[in-house]
Amino acid sequence: TPDLVAANARHFRPRRPPPRHSGRETIHIITEITSSGYHFNMSPIPEDRLREAFRCFPHAQPFPHTLIDQVLPDSLARSVEAEFPSDDACEWVSYDNPLEHKKTLNRWECFGPSTRELLLRLCSDGFVETLSRCVGRKLIADPGLHGGGLHLHGDGGNLNPHLDYSLHPKLKLERVLNLILYLSDRLDATDQGHLGLWEQHPERNGCGALVQTIAPRFNRAVFFDPTGQAWHGLSQPLQLPPGVYRKSLAIFYHSLPGPTACNRPRALFSLRPEQRDNPELRQLILERSR
Repeated sequence: TPDLVAANARHFRPRRPPPRHSGRETIHIITEITSSGYHFNMSPIPEDRLREAFRCFPHAQPFPHTLIDQVLPDSLARSVEAEFPSDDACEWVSYDNPLEHKKTLNRWECFGPSTRELLLRLCSDGFVETLSRCVGRKLIADPGLHGGGLHLHGDGGNLNPHLDYSLHPKLKLERVLNLILYLSDRLDATDQGHLGLWEQHPERNGCGALVQTIAPRFNRAVFFDPTGQAWHGLSQPLQLPPGVYRKSLAIFYHSLPGPTACNRPRALFSLRPEQRDNPELRQLILERSR
């Protein structure tokens, strides 16, 4: 019913902490760090490893993707993991609805020093130029971390299959490459927290069969092309013991919109098989995508 849909739609609005810093102060933080004398232009990933990983990128199924294990120096990866706020920290933005159950944080002033260092390197000109050569397209980093930053899933964590937003709401650039770094040393990645990659359904306009799963092994980086019909999400909801979390860091790279770029301002979700008979959830997907 309309009343039920309206009530449930409120759960799609994330619970945000009260702002403590303005965007101008965040820019000041980034400028202060980059002018401190540290050579943040140093690539966090050796170019030869990137080139080797991206050799198979265009041919991967169901859409272009690749991964690199032990991608960072172990000490840096563990320092970033240790800087994740606790699950009950007020800094997190919380999503709790039938399509997504997670917490996110993209505010630079809340990051620890190792996290800042890593993100600055991932946004650096040198690293972005190397990535551009690997994908054959001029890339542009998003230091504003729209949709990115730190992500946390605990017990019951979920992210239904979805397509990402296609055009950045402020930069008006096309999102063309996702980088996700997994940082959960305590997570048993053999059967929990897998990234799922789904194919496009052959007959209807929507998500099809699950084709590939990628375990969130500690210090593993996954790159994938979110353009087109790149359905992805958690392969299944999480069932985790107390104190264990799926931790990840995400950053997205953009480019000038291509001729096939679509104008999708927000994520478009799909239902899991057990949800498909629920008409209210179908309506909520439409609400979430606007």
